[in-house]
Amino acid sequence: MTVDLFAGIAVRDLTAARRFYEQLLGEPPAFEPNDTEAVWELAEHRYLYIELLPERAGHAMHTVFVADFDERVARAAERGLAPTRTETYDNGVRKAIYADPDGNEVSFGGGPQETPAPEES
Repeated sequence: MTVDLFAGIAVRDLTAARRFYEQLLGEPPAFEPNDTEAVWELAEHRYLYIELLPERAGHAMHTVFVADFDERVARAAERGLAPTRTETYDNGVRKAIYADPDGNEVSFGGGPQETPAPEES
């Protein structure tokens, strides 16, 4: 059974939000189904979309857990985007939280930072 996920984010200004998500995700939308939405495919059958819904904007909270956490955060920084805050939980799981122009939060989550194995003598 295939499951498709569309995680939606309401925004006030589609143009500003599109710029932010292109900067965060590093690419333009995969498709734009109409004049009020833009859709990014994060992985097969897993999508993040923004929709012009001013009255509902600013309340989204989504976390995308990724294997390449450090690389994604570094690439976003190279594109001029820093997390608004970061968290590390007791089990070592890390989270980089980004806020879009409306205050919606989209985060990258990642496993504990790997420590190099001790060298053998």
